[in-house]
Amino acid sequence: MRIVAEHLSYTYNPNTPFAAAALKDVSLCIEEGEFFGIIGHTGSGKSTFIQHLNGLIRLPSSMKKYRERKPKRGEQLLPRPTLRVGSYDLSEKTTDFRALRKSVGMVFQYPEHQLFGETVKEDVAFGLKNFAEKGKELSKEVETSAVREAIEAVGLNYGEVAEKSPFDLSGGQKRRVAIAGVIVSRPEILVLDEPAAGLDPLGKKEIMELLHRLHKTWCKTVIIVSHDMDEIAENCTMSALFAEGTVKYCLSPRELFQKAEELFALGLDIPLVAKLCRALDERGIHIDCDYTAADFVKKILALKRGEGRA
Repeated sequence: MRIVAEHLSYTYNPNTPFAAAALKDVSLCIEEGEFFGIIGHTGSGKSTFIQHLNGLIRLPSSMKKYRERKPKRGEQLLPRPTLRVGSYDLSEKTTDFRALRKSVGMVFQYPEHQLFGETVKEDVAFGLKNFAEKGKELSKEVETSAVREAIEAVGLNYGEVAEKSPFDLSGGQKRRVAIAGVIVSRPEILVLDEPAAGLDPLGKKEIMELLHRLHKTWCKTVIIVSHDMDEIAENCTMSALFAEGTVKYCLSPRELFQKAEELFALGLDIPLVAKLCRALDERGIHIDCDYTAADFVKKILALKRGEGRA
């Protein structure tokens, strides 16, 4: 499922003294199969954008009472916002938003705070039942099988955790259960807002490894919102930089983090490896790498062995 947004704008509290433009004429394409990263300061429009992807925030033209406004004489109307996710046109009133939300799974920041079931299996099963076809009740066998697969897909032992209260689990286990509750419906696109927030280094590593496994086996496209530049550099195939409600760049992490001065001017940081490359460059040693730790070490060793030269 390819995502194509064109001229997307959104204002909170419109027509009031508290109006705040969150998105301003955003156009962005996310290809199917990407492990896509979105970065930007708080208030840059990142979270507002991803909430459009499964219709949590809907385009005005998709509302029942929407009527196309005719321009006044001499008035130039802005281009009509459009958003397509695969075959779903989110700007149309006829769009099946329920089916869309089954295809686009959304995991919010600190998802473990949204657990509510008496047992882990009940919590995970909720997502499955929520998207079951109307009038068709899932058999117990189908439900149990799907829940088991989702729990095991996030690296938990079904026999050990299924009957436990989710509130008796560790923080990392709770987050995995919350992710299982989203992927149980087998979405094609998985969107996560700060998936590693609040975790220690080992926990962050394990969550990102989990997301890569899901990317290979469960969800064709993974989109993460993150403030951690190392997280973006190490994991993403493409990245978008949001600033003041606009998309300033959509580039590979390697290309994006070469624009260090512009990122600094926006109050953002760059990955540790990018800082090391800049420091070495100042000393006349040029390391051409993709800003992942593995590639940096490989290029440094090659340079030391005489296989590469500054």
